[in-house]
Amino acid sequence: MSRLEAVGIDAGYADAPILDAVDLLVPDGKVTVLVGPNGCGKSTLLKTLARILSPSRGQVLLEGKDIHALNTRAVASKLGLLPQGPVAPEGLTVRELVSQGRYPHQSLLRQWTRADEEAVESAIETAGITQFADRSVDTLSGGQRQRCWVAMVLAQETRLILLDEPTTFLDLKVQVDLMDLFASLAHDRGHTLLIVLHELSLAAAYADYLVMMKDGKIVSAGEPDDIFTAERLKHVFDLDASVLRDPVSGRLVCVPVGARRRVLEAAQ
Repeated sequence: MSRLEAVGIDAGYADAPILDAVDLLVPDGKVTVLVGPNGCGKSTLLKTLARILSPSRGQVLLEGKDIHALNTRAVASKLGLLPQGPVAPEGLTVRELVSQGRYPHQSLLRQWTRADEEAVESAIETAGITQFADRSVDTLSGGQRQRCWVAMVLAQETRLILLDEPTTFLDLKVQVDLMDLFASLAHDRGHTLLIVLHELSLAAAYADYLVMMKDGKIVSAGEPDDIFTAERLKHVFDLDASVLRDPVSGRLVCVPVGARRRVLEAAQ
């Protein structure tokens, strides 16, 4: 089953085509992670799936319907998006920021309700930021701010969440804590997540479904045990690396070989 599907989409910017005949089914209730080298089209694909960009060919289907045949509010009630590097207005409190996630549920005939308040408080609790709720967002650390943005998306109460590089520029412990949160949203609460990541070992460790892109195309997609191999890392990233399995967690880990090791191996 898939709430979100790309069917033969081409997309890009002005005269710069990027995506080339991309097909993708995002499996429901799982963490799908999208990886690939810089400029390969990961963020472009995410933006096209989120209806920010229009494909020049093909379709994006949201619950079986062409996403561009739906209005903005209808899409926002079904799909939440956390883009790269969001910036909150100066002086906005955490609770005020999270409350903006209720926009799809507001209208002239339906103003703020107790249900909205409960959704905001639930999102704040789930994201683990209750102690910061009345503080200004711009006083928080990078990891704390990112959790505020995640809470805002959760307040939309959508089953489908797209996140574009949510762990970039964060300390490793903060990255792991965020990925644990995302995994729990899928596995414990039934959300469907599509996440663009740069960190290969995090991608292999947390993905239920791993998608590798290169030059605007999907070159491999499937379970990490099948997809995350040294041969594919070399093909997609031109990276010499070993893929190992952590004996404690059972998760796959990418260990770059490095130039010095290659020289030593060649000398043996």
